[in-house]
Amino acid sequence: MAEFLQFAFSGLTVGAVYALVAVGFTLIYNASGVINFAQGEFVMLGGLATVFLAAAGVPLPLAALGAIVATVAVGLALHRLAIEPARDASTAALIIITIGASIFLRGAAEVGFDKRFHSLPPLAGNEPIHFGGAAIVPQSLVVLGGAALIVTALSLFMRHTLFGKAIVATAANRLAARLVGINTRIVVGFSFAVSAAIGAIAGVLVTPITLTSYDAGTLLALKGFAAAMLGGIGSAPGAVVGGLLLGLLEQFSAGYASSQYKDAVAFVVILIVLLARPQGLLGRAGVERV
Repeated sequence: MAEFLQFAFSGLTVGAVYALVAVGFTLIYNASGVINFAQGEFVMLGGLATVFLAAAGVPLPLAALGAIVATVAVGLALHRLAIEPARDASTAALIIITIGASIFLRGAAEVGFDKRFHSLPPLAGNEPIHFGGAAIVPQSLVVLGGAALIVTALSLFMRHTLFGKAIVATAANRLAARLVGINTRIVVGFSFAVSAAIGAIAGVLVTPITLTSYDAGTLLALKGFAAAMLGGIGSAPGAVVGGLLLGLLEQFSAGYASSQYKDAVAFVVILIVLLARPQGLLGRAGVERV
């Protein structure tokens, strides 16, 4: 039982990070129809920028804030310089653009930072909490609480603010949104900014547990995409459910089978979803008139 609880807590912690990455995917996809494979680099930039700002003597809270602001600027630049000029391109072309942006950001991080692994001091102490025979690192609770807070705040923003409703309207029908006076260009740019901020916050929260490096975003993007697919691409609740389920599947497969197969779980999930339920667990099957 203790072993099961340990794997479950670890899976939920990792899954919360995947959920945040998946929410970033979903937010941009809903607003623009673009699947942003640079989403994992936002997580990497948030973690690494915080590490290097803190190493330069900046207090940790200010370092984290500065890293989030810098990552948001990168997200806005990605939209303005890469996505917006190609807004009429095909879906495949836009995906290739985001993959190219991911490669560029990874290379820039390698040159601007370094190739080593880095960590941050935990935000809630080092003394583990014992529950049912399992040891829970306090930072895991910070990750889970932070993820829950972000998802709740984003949900409230979408439902109860005028700008949030503009994002929902743009996601439903961009042409109709334009006809009623919504500036969809600003809406899409804002979605990139929020997505970048969510990724950066995830990077700050998870770096004390998992370490970070210039190439950490690649697998995070893949697993966040797998989580979004599992929950239903375009569904924010599905992104959260998919992220948590993927984290649990990874940890249980590593614990009860072999850790060598842990990273393969995301690939298997994508294949199973595409074959068995392309709309995901909470997504809806689309109907298109021809």
